[in-house]
Amino acid sequence: MNQPEHTVLYISHGAGPLPVLGDEGHTEMVDNLKLLTREIPRPSAVLVVSAHWEEAVPTVTTAVRPDLYYDYYGFPPESYELRYPAPGDQDLAENVRDALVDKGFDTRADDERGLDHGVFIPLTIMYPEADIPCVQLSLIKGLDPAAHVAMGEALAGLDRENLLIVGSGFSFHNMRAFFARDTDETRTWNETFEEWLIETCSSPSLDREERKKRLIQWESAPHARYCHPREEHLMPLHVCCGATGRASVEHYRLTIIGKRASAYRW
Repeated sequence: MNQPEHTVLYISHGAGPLPVLGDEGHTEMVDNLKLLTREIPRPSAVLVVSAHWEEAVPTVTTAVRPDLYYDYYGFPPESYELRYPAPGDQDLAENVRDALVDKGFDTRADDERGLDHGVFIPLTIMYPEADIPCVQLSLIKGLDPAAHVAMGEALAGLDRENLLIVGSGFSFHNMRAFFARDTDETRTWNETFEEWLIETCSSPSLDREERKKRLIQWESAPHARYCHPREEHLMPLHVCCGATGRASVEHYRLTIIGKRASAYRW
């Protein structure tokens, strides 16, 4: 029997809780997430790989009803009163672990960790009813790009109808740059890397192996380390590309907090 084809999204999730607090710099991002929910089937469950969780081995949440992990600092009091009471999905978590083990990964379950803001902030915008089961999968410490592509390739084998896999990161993530004066040069660096990323993820002229090679060697892309001094916000994209192995169906050019960013749908 053929495996079901999953819907896969890579999203740029913005800065902390600001997208749900009405911050104008996140308007395009919020609109994009709402658009995406109209473009895809309603999922039976959501598996999120967030930039904000790294473990020695791929680790999945297994709580029946996971709490939230407010992993941000210095925001208004209401930021720490947000709720997203989505149920967990222990069967999906077990299936994720089995799929990863089949591809040679060691794995771990975590029944205590809450969903971080890379999960509950975008899901609050996309599915505010919080009635779709959600499981979070960690990144792997060391942030090896080949390992994260391979992790995505393992997820492609999940036997779950209407599963939505979300890579939640930010295609531009230089924190100092957000607070520095923008110049023609820095804008060019930002835009040039974004165009490289769009070509890598979306060009039908690249075959699976060419796309994989570009992602693994992402540091050689123009101005890569300016856009990602540390690559944790890029690695969820590697997982997404590994889970699909093909060009994205659609890409979305966005401006978030004054920087060019992008999102992708497979």
